[in-house]
Amino acid sequence: MVPAAAPDSAPLFPTATPAVHTACVLGDAELARLLADDVPHGDLTTAALGISPMPGRLSCRARQPMTLCGVEEAVRLLTLAGCTVRQLAASGDALAAEAPILEAQGSAAALHRAWKSAQVLLEWSSGLASAATELVAAAAPLPVACTRKTPPGNKALAVKAMRGGGAVMHRLGLSESLLLFAEHRRFLAEPPAATVARLQGALPEHKLAVEVHSAEEALVWARAGAEILQLEKFSPAAVIACRDLLASHELRPILAAAGGIHPGNAAAYAASGARLLVSSWPYSAPPRDVAVNLAPL
Repeated sequence: MVPAAAPDSAPLFPTATPAVHTACVLGDAELARLLADDVPHGDLTTAALGISPMPGRLSCRARQPMTLCGVEEAVRLLTLAGCTVRQLAASGDALAAEAPILEAQGSAAALHRAWKSAQVLLEWSSGLASAATELVAAAAPLPVACTRKTPPGNKALAVKAMRGGGAVMHRLGLSESLLLFAEHRRFLAEPPAATVARLQGALPEHKLAVEVHSAEEALVWARAGAEILQLEKFSPAAVIACRDLLASHELRPILAAAGGIHPGNAAAYAASGARLLVSSWPYSAPPRDVAVNLAPL
């Protein structure tokens, strides 16, 4: 039996527009692809039930404490599906359990079309942002820089999540910073000082960072003129020893501890003499649960 049409009622949000406090980093084309991926040829169940034109409402709330991320994209995604949306929180907000995130109204077809894509987007990006928040708190007062080890195909939203959690980006890509790896140096046949001089001469507006794997290697590159040393997989005690060795030679480059840093050891690294913690740990975070309620008006 085809359900009877729902009675007319006043719109839930007659003049509502999303209260966007941070920019969407996914454009309409990318969001439309998310919808098309989930509903490529229509919603078979909703259509077969005959409920597609019935008006309904949807609400999202935090099921657990979280740093919210992706709400602006979720609002736009629901809007593209044909819903009217009211945004109740912004990316970067610290939400308690049960805190409201957004509300939407539209036809059952529009709401069901966007429901799961919006929920997954919120849960995944809020998981990353919440993990970044946890790491930043554990490392305080040192800044945390997250690597470009973003999930493939999801860089823009992952970067938004890291920033929403209070971290900065270590490198967005290879185009904007100088970071000399051992993998680069294997192609060279010149002293470290010559390499440093060439890079600083070619790109004088950039600081040169060099990744090193021992205190002795750090001393070589600090003497050569590197301004930043990225200490790869040094323990906190090894960072202290490296700092003291460099200071004994009156060398004080910026030390960035990298590799294996997480909330359980961030405080020890923060006390080691490093000026910056570099980590990819937040990218492995589980999603944060977002509760969705969808019902007729």
